[in-house]
Amino acid sequence: MKVLQRFSALPAMDGDGVNINRISDFEQLRFDPYLMIDEIKSDDEQDFIGGFPPHPHRGVETFTYIRKGGFEHRDQLGNVKPIRAGDVQWMSTGRGVVHSEMPLADAKEGLHGFQIWLNMPAKDKMRAPIYQDSLNQHKPQVSNEHGATLFALAGAWGFNHNPVDIHAAIDGLAGNGAIADLTLKPYGHGTLNLERFKTVCVYIYQGELHYIDKQGLRETAGAGQFAVLDALDVCHFQAEDKGAGLLILAGNPINESIVQMGPFVMNTQAEIDQAVRNYQQGLFGQII
Repeated sequence: MKVLQRFSALPAMDGDGVNINRISDFEQLRFDPYLMIDEIKSDDEQDFIGGFPPHPHRGVETFTYIRKGGFEHRDQLGNVKPIRAGDVQWMSTGRGVVHSEMPLADAKEGLHGFQIWLNMPAKDKMRAPIYQDSLNQHKPQVSNEHGATLFALAGAWGFNHNPVDIHAAIDGLAGNGAIADLTLKPYGHGTLNLERFKTVCVYIYQGELHYIDKQGLRETAGAGQFAVLDALDVCHFQAEDKGAGLLILAGNPINESIVQMGPFVMNTQAEIDQAVRNYQQGLFGQII
């Protein structure tokens, strides 16, 4: 695989004192339709016990994937769901959602999870919200003989040169978004068929990954690093002696300028101002 750009996650704090590592780009949109990737990874509950009390969103999609521990999700639509290890949840917030995400009381072993933001096309930003999760649904995965296992989290995925092998329980993300968790055993490797996408990115959450840079030089990226790949190149992932855990993000750019303020992602400042007024007026509703 060929890497066009590489970024390092930066420490940040959100919610009620939750420590996270964050990749974001709300200005240059270098990984459109994706805007932000937050990773929470800690065995110390003080890093996440405060959770994310009620807060609003408009004009953005949030995708949550939990690998260890869990959150309870509540929103004004009436959804009350425990999101545990292996579960995914997607909210296409449209004109407005108010929700909370609080650590589950019985999740004592720490927390490891991700929240990913995708932009929404201007034509969809004021439609009704959509909610989906993978609870009580089959969670598809496929493995090869080389130590690679692909967990399909959203969208359709091709593995080992096949056009489409598996379909995730969640579909319909903005920008034809597709998200997967690819785990590689020591020296494991696998190839993904991603030629139908214009944006392909990888976030390394464990181990190391070797790749070729724009100058044709061999480089190494480690945990907490995020790479934008050449979507026209074969996406072959190769781990070394420690194996690797990779979050793969694919999609097609929306190609619209945005204005972002906190949890609101719109196309103009006037629309941001309206979102703030509407929330202050109680037009988003309240968590039941």
